[in-house]
Amino acid sequence: MKKGIYIHIHIFEKGDYHLKKNDKLLLILMTILPWFSVPFIGGKTLKRFFPGSIFMSLYLIAEGRFAEKKKWWWFPYSIKPNVLAELPLIFGPFFVGALWILKYTYGKFNLYLLVNILIDSFFTYFGLKWLKKIGYVSLARLTRFQLSIVFLIKTFVLYGFQIVYEKCCHLSKNWSL
Repeated sequence: MKKGIYIHIHIFEKGDYHLKKNDKLLLILMTILPWFSVPFIGGKTLKRFFPGSIFMSLYLIAEGRFAEKKKWWWFPYSIKPNVLAELPLIFGPFFVGALWILKYTYGKFNLYLLVNILIDSFFTYFGLKWLKKIGYVSLARLTRFQLSIVFLIKTFVLYGFQIVYEKCCHLSKNWSL
């Protein structure tokens, strides 16, 4: 573990850091802006892939709780006590992003995998750097490579859920997007 990150973790206790007005605005925008693209997804697509996005959101919340205990990453503040600080990411870009990725790549696994690797790598190596710079989050006991593996696992979980969901609900032949 890097010395600076270890000190960072022990300087702040969860909830000690109070959100500034600009931080609140950023969190609100991070959550809401992706939803402006949802009307362009289409009703059939939304109905088809919404359960997968809900499932992944619940998975991410559970993962966030686990990661918080293991100190994989660090959010220096919480939105409210006992509420994960990553909720704006989960219910903003991750939720809506899953809808869009599934819309254009579901049924084409190699393309799905490639798109996810590219987007996750961009987030891991560039987006995370910016989020750390603005003080939103930083990795603690997880390296960027390890975070990439965590994202890769989620890639398979989402696709697997969608396959099972469509087979269980006999939906695959009813969808033509």
